[in-house]
Amino acid sequence: CRVTFELENMRVAGFLLLVVVSTVVVSAAGKGLQIGVKKRPEKCEIRSKKGDRLSMHYNGTLLDETPFDSSHSRNQPFVFTLGTGQVIKGWDQGLLNMCIGERRKLVIPSELGYGDRGAPPKIPGGATLVFEVELLDIERKEEL
Repeated sequence: CRVTFELENMRVAGFLLLVVVSTVVVSAAGKGLQIGVKKRPEKCEIRSKKGDRLSMHYNGTLLDETPFDSSHSRNQPFVFTLGTGQVIKGWDQGLLNMCIGERRKLVIPSELGYGDRGAPPKIPGGATLVFEVELLDIERKEEL
């Protein structure tokens, strides 16, 4: 009877371990970069790729919708080179394959944003960021 009891406890412990591991895997997967296409242009002659110089308009908020930055408020697009580390990883990944005129919503987990350190005073450590972005122009260097 004691052996049966111990075997049953081992089965329950194994099942609980499986549940815990499954929960951790699902939770980690749920924290990845989320990309939502809000508007697609009718024609797309060029898509953004690493090394392109992009001109963007954007609004950045925290998950609770507290704004922290906007190119619109400055009346000036933000210009940078994609895939070179000039911006947070969530942008370098989330703005690939965009068309001019396309609008996206990016939900960027902390590890692809500013991490545990944040960007005080407006962005606390560990913050998930939400960006509404619009690609205005792509400048591509001619390939040799």
